[in-house]
This record gives sequence, structure tokens and C-alpha cells, in this order.
Amino acid sequence: MGMQVGDSKGGAVAEMNVVPLIDILLVLLIIFMVITPLTPKGLDALVPQPNPNQKENQELENKTVVVQVTKDGKVKINQEDTTWDQLGPRMEQIFKERAEKVAFVKGDNDVLFMDVAKAIDIMKGAGIDKVGLITAKLEAGQ
Repeated sequence: MGMQVGDSKGGAVAEMNVVPLIDILLVLLIIFMVITPLTPKGLDALVPQPNPNQKENQELENKTVVVQVTKDGKVKINQEDTTWDQLGPRMEQIFKERAEKVAFVKGDNDVLFMDVAKAIDIMKGAGIDKVGLITAKLEAGQ
């Protein structure tokens, strides 16, 4: 607060000094103007595009992809026989137009975990984001 002494008839008059208040407001305004463009505005989303081969892909998209590792070392994708060398390219082909890249791995009871881990590694290399494991209890609904 400031005081004015002089010509006023009633004595001392209290008058507020607003210059520091304006300085603070200008500094805050500049800070908010700089920070606002840096805040994230949302998530990037990919919208699926229609495909001319819609009928073939529609059946493929409705299926849940399960990679089964059998005890004799063979690999199956949804009951379709494949080899270890063809697993990666086949998974890339299946998931190239899907927005949700989720697949499951099912191993027989006598399979070594090394083989299941190899299948998971190949699937991750093919660009699948989430790989789930199917166990005997999960398959039985327990």
C-alpha cells in the first residue's frame, strides 16, 4: 500500500499499489502459455480400414489365435500344422491387419518350457503385443 501526502483535504489517503500484482499475473500468464502446448492431448488411435477381401479376413479375425506346442516338437496354429521356421511369418500374416494383437500359447503336459518360451519369443518377434498362456485348468474352466 502506498500513501499520498499533499493536496488531499482529509489527510493521508491509502492507495493500493497494483504494479507488483500485474507483474505476477503477467509472469503466470507467460508460464501457462508455455506449459499448455507441452501437455499431452490424448492417445493416438489407429482406425481399422475396410479391406476388399473382407469375407476372407472376417472369418480370420473372428478366431482366437492359439499356438499349440505338442510333445513331439510340432507346432500348430488353430489346429493347422506348421513348422518352427514358418511360425513367425505365418503369425505376421495373420496379425498384419488386426488392431488387437493378442494370441495364446498352449503346451502339452510333457512339453519342455524351453519350447513354449521359444514359441513366445517367435510370436513377440512377429509383432504380437500380448501373449497369454493356456493351461489345462484354464481350458477346463476352473
